Amino acid sequence: MRIVFFVLCLFIFQSCIEIIDDLTIRKDGSGVLKYTINLSASKVRVNSILALDSIEGVKVPTILEIKKKVALFKQTLALQKGITNVQITENYTDFIFKFECSFTNVDLLQDGLHVSYSIISNEKSLANTNFTWLYLDSKLLRRSVPKLTTERLKKISQKDNELLKTGSYTSITRFDHLIARFDNPLSKISKDKKALMLKTNTYSLKEKQSILENTIYLISD
Repeated sequence: MRIVFFVLCLFIFQSCIEIIDDLTIRKDGSGVLKYTINLSASKVRVNSILALDSIEGVKVPTILEIKKKVALFKQTLALQKGITNVQITENYTDFIFKFECSFTNVDLLQDGLHVSYSIISNEKSLANTNFTWLYLDSKLLRRSVPKLTTERLKKISQKDNELLKTGSYTSITRFDHLIARFDNPLSKISKDKKALMLKTNTYSLKEKQSILENTIYLISD
């Protein structure tokens, strides 16, 4: 995922960025997705980018335009099947953005995000883009990085690599039942064995897009 404030993609990876992806899965398959983007360490750079008309041939949106896109995204997602409690907090002083929604199952979550982003982006090609990064059954959860994110990362120029090295991406997965084991050796498990955390810098994610992939095996009741 990593996937919610897409309207910021014009400059999001050209700044020092902290991303926290926090997913909670309940026994019935429902859950909550929380996603935070923190650009406060680069707010001067972000403001300088926003002052431009375009960057690398792409029009830079105004804050008003970003607000309208975020509002449309929220409105659209709230109408999607299986999605409730959509909340977005926007801080345009420190450039900290927080997103949260509840979902009845991971398939409807992915479908809802796909539809909502396709609408606000006006990119027809996104209709056929693979937007699957979660697979869940009673025994395991498989997580990956959405193709949309990996494609954006590939387009980042070499001159921005140093900035990427200072950014971080944290992926957290929480359950209300016990974790038996997991495949990604970079994972850190909580003391109660009900949560996992994976953390990397955004440069490593660009260079190896599978670095955050994980299969988490659950203990069935």
